[in-house]
Amino acid sequence: MAQEAKIFKYQTPEFEGVKKSMMVCNSDLMKVMVQVVKDGGENNLHTHTGDDAFWYVMNGAVKFYGEGDKLIGEFKKGEGILIPREFKYWFESEPLEILRVTAKDQTVENKRVNLTAPKQWMIDQGTPGVRA
Repeated sequence: MAQEAKIFKYQTPEFEGVKKSMMVCNSDLMKVMVQVVKDGGENNLHTHTGDDAFWYVMNGAVKFYGEGDKLIGEFKKGEGILIPREFKYWFESEPLEILRVTAKDQTVENKRVNLTAPKQWMIDQGTPGVRA
């Protein structure tokens, strides 16, 4: 089935709270989002069951960690990481603007699986896949 090309434009948003995720564009296989994270916006150890995620730092800096708080890498503007589905990770950052491109495994229901307790800001902001 042929799909139409999608044109998009992104502009850094003003917002209340610690983190905001904006959908830039998507298709049946891929999703492109930008996450803007303020100080204190680190997340918890978690995994995604059906999405591979490409992370690219647009502004700021971020540290990605794996199980046991093992540092995977520190990334600044122009750098990034690919996190495959089922990989357990979390990140912390200074103020950050990061591009997140995901590709969906069509044979698996994608769920966020929290492996440690969510941060309070995640509960307060109603982060998808996070419950108190």
